[in-house]
Amino acid sequence: MSQAHIPNITPTISVTMEQSATMLLSSIALEEMALAHLMNAEAEKIQYVLGTLNSKSTPPASVSVNQLLEVNKTVRLTLQDVVMKEVLLQLKFSNVLDLIEKKSITR
Repeated sequence: MSQAHIPNITPTISVTMEQSATMLLSSIALEEMALAHLMNAEAEKIQYVLGTLNSKSTPPASVSVNQLLEVNKTVRLTLQDVVMKEVLLQLKFSNVLDLIEKKSITR
């Protein structure tokens, strides 16, 4: 078998430090919004199962303790992942702030 031929691509991208910082901050904000939507969906999942969600969908007639515990487990696991992502976003945000501070100091 022969090796794949990958063409030499050298794109020229011109982005200033300020533009980079703005794009990084925008990406953090979008990720935060996505996490907020995930947390809201998990809250609505619990409200639906408990029958306290104000929606047009009918809640389950009866829910066993085991079913409640299973829903709680899935929500907990999802929220643990959200918390880990929040920690990473906090680190990313701190790094961007450091970048902005260094840029303003060198001016």
